[in-house]
Amino acid sequence: MATVAVIGTAGYTGQETLDRVLLHPELEILALGSDSQAGKPIGAIEPRLAHRDLQLVTNAEAAASGADVIFLCLDHKEAAAFQPPDGAIVIDLSGAHRLRDESLAQKWYGLTPGAWSYGLPELSPPEGRLIANPGCHATTALLALAPLAGAILGTVVVDSKTGMTGAGRGLKEFTHAGFVLDNFSPYAVGGHRHAPEIEQGLGHTVCFVPHLLPVRRGLLATCYVQIEGDARALIEAAYADSEVVRVLPEGVVPELRRVQGLDGAEIGVFTDGETGTTVVICAIDNLGKGAAGQAVQNANHALGLPETLGLRLEASFV
Repeated sequence: MATVAVIGTAGYTGQETLDRVLLHPELEILALGSDSQAGKPIGAIEPRLAHRDLQLVTNAEAAASGADVIFLCLDHKEAAAFQPPDGAIVIDLSGAHRLRDESLAQKWYGLTPGAWSYGLPELSPPEGRLIANPGCHATTALLALAPLAGAILGTVVVDSKTGMTGAGRGLKEFTHAGFVLDNFSPYAVGGHRHAPEIEQGLGHTVCFVPHLLPVRRGLLATCYVQIEGDARALIEAAYADSEVVRVLPEGVVPELRRVQGLDGAEIGVFTDGETGTTVVICAIDNLGKGAAGQAVQNANHALGLPETLGLRLEASFV
């Protein structure tokens, strides 16, 4: 069994990561860090786990616990300042280490990039022990478009919609119920930090616009692209052996309700007959494949375990 420390347990991604580790057959919790909740039992922030004998400590104490695997669930500034312990596998769920280009990292995060491996397992399996977990919007766009990268002609448009938890647990004006409910709004138009991340993985410029859905979780990206070749054949070939990414049959559209709470992805491939535009739609759970589920998938890779061990990939829904 590999031991685990979660840094930033009280946030959405921290709690989702904890959930997966608790049910993982090859991982066990050694330390749970939270500077705001240190000294409290886990039941204080999550009553359904009150029966678990788990105590929260400070993030520094969790980092120094000697865990084999550390899940870093902090904001990008705190994550950038984190010093990985010698020998530990560290998966950073923030954006601190995603961009390789120094000028872009400075522009979008105000940081100098380190030697971290970008871990999107289906497209760029992580290498080494320091792993940057992709952003949720970037995950959907890259899963949809990367198999087509060599065939793209012209402009790529990514129209992406996410649930409220994509903004994190901290209270913000645009996450108030009075703003979100009965509303649907774009944000960071022309200036979202996931755009350069998508371009980095795709090798092509994109027009990317995110939107906030009045739902708690889930993310759906509709991507428009002109390509040379058979989009469905390219995408089906790319994910033929994947247990995480499911390419839907012709005519079937991805839906949030089928991916919410899960760690997989759905992809639908369509062609607009009037314009010849290829439309690729990808749906994930922003807290699952877009965050905690992908982090566990990356940890499995780093530990040499089966890729899908501990992931939530199947569920019934009504």
